[in-house]
Amino acid sequence: MKLEFDVKDKRQPDPFVFEDHGKFYMYVTAFEGVEAYSAEDLFGKWTFEGIVCSVEGWKNYWAPCIIRYKEQYYLYFSCEKKGCPEWLHVAVADTPLGPFTNATLLYDRFTIDAHVVETEAGLFLWYAEDNVDCERMGTRVFLDRLIDPFTPAGLRKEVVLPSMDEEIYRKNRLGDGRNWYTIEGPFWFKEGDWQYLMYSGGCYQNDTYHIGYAAAKSNEEDLTLVDFKKFTRGGEFAPVLCKNEQEEGTGHHSVIRYKGDYYAVYHGRDIENTAGKDYVERRTARICRLTVNDGEIIAERL
Repeated sequence: MKLEFDVKDKRQPDPFVFEDHGKFYMYVTAFEGVEAYSAEDLFGKWTFEGIVCSVEGWKNYWAPCIIRYKEQYYLYFSCEKKGCPEWLHVAVADTPLGPFTNATLLYDRFTIDAHVVETEAGLFLWYAEDNVDCERMGTRVFLDRLIDPFTPAGLRKEVVLPSMDEEIYRKNRLGDGRNWYTIEGPFWFKEGDWQYLMYSGGCYQNDTYHIGYAAAKSNEEDLTLVDFKKFTRGGEFAPVLCKNEQEEGTGHHSVIRYKGDYYAVYHGRDIENTAGKDYVERRTARICRLTVNDGEIIAERL
């Protein structure tokens, strides 16, 4: 189900939805800065609020996320400039719509798709980066501890790794015969005795681009000690969301609990004939209900 917006010419790649004091906010990928929307209801009309954060000299703001911590709001995002391909930053504001200032670099290497969470053990940063020194080289999900909202500990723990062909981003990407795999877009949450780490896998232009997850039956608050296992069906591809009759490119998402149910807000494209055309951004925000029970997640399209 598509969400409704008050502007028709905007797209919402990598939507991150956040509720604060009964109001809903969405932060999305954009070129000039992090763009935001707001709504009074998750299923209501979303109002475009413009750019809420940008850093002078940088462009291509990818996959933002936000956390409220000690009465301030911290926005995490990746952006790039010449010689700096998509490096993770954080900025702070007094309100969910900013303006976010004091932008601080977290890592001076390719790092994307942050999701920052707080448990009783502190702050933790999920993110994605590359590893080329392995059998299935490419992007995968990592975990770091945050000493404070601006300071990563530098743990760099690999958590979710590629394991199947459906996660190939591009074959022979570097021209040496090896395929490039991608696991990215992490989102963590806890329900009952289980912890879930959802992610996007594959290439956003391919039929097998999907949302999957890993899970762990654990009440451990220190997330660096949790052993997540990727969910499959006997080792076979078993996505939560993937291409269907109406949409393709179903990927990068966030999860929110609303009126007792879990929902994933993700991006996707309406299926249409694009043969012979250059790619044009068509990813818009959509929503589905999630059934979360005993280590398993099932999506229900609305």
